[in-house]
Amino acid sequence: MKDLRYLPDVSTIKLNTEACIGCGTCELVCPHGVFQIADKKAGIVDSDGCMECGACAMNCPVEAISVSPGVG
Repeated sequence: MKDLRYLPDVSTIKLNTEACIGCGTCELVCPHGVFQIADKKAGIVDSDGCMECGACAMNCPVEAISVSPGVG
């Protein structure tokens, strides 16, 4: 969702691509399209769109995502 922006470069979202299994859950639950699956792995394509709701981290089955809700 490129039209909704927060402060640039403050999001705390982190993705461990080595732990990622490419299930696509993060892409599915993220309300702002922060993630995209490519080559069987998730990638952060819009970190400034992250509102730090934590849905991605709470739903990742391998805990490959971390975010500190409310920091950014």
